[in-house]
Amino acid sequence: MRLGSSNEPRDWDANWLVVAGVVGLPDGSTWSFEDPCLTTWEARELLDWLRQVRDGLVQPSTWDSDEERLLVFTEPNLAFSLAARTEGSVTIRAHLSLESGPAEESELFEYFVPLELTSKALVDAIVDWESALRAFPVR
Repeated sequence: MRLGSSNEPRDWDANWLVVAGVVGLPDGSTWSFEDPCLTTWEARELLDWLRQVRDGLVQPSTWDSDEERLLVFTEPNLAFSLAARTEGSVTIRAHLSLESGPAEESELFEYFVPLELTSKALVDAIVDWESALRAFPVR
């Protein structure tokens, strides 16, 4: 059992979320994954991070395999980083590793898919993620 930031116990088994994804790339390659690789509290950390991206509090970085620049979770299947920000859009890197990554082996967090989002699409994603999290309270 892990203690939360408020020193309350967290039940790991009751808080795992199964993340499912389908990745389609411009070259036509695709794959899908489904894995319990995010906890309910980590899903809320992602929501907070997306809000910080929206508010300009996360600075873009070049990807140089520096894990310090990533939003990482207990299971290293997923991570996120900010690649770029312009007046009306952001580009977020979705880093996919292990069971979530492509079939060919790669180093942790090395493989990523850039997600180009308009400011409106980012706000919509935040609203959708927040709404989805209501069904998965921290237990």
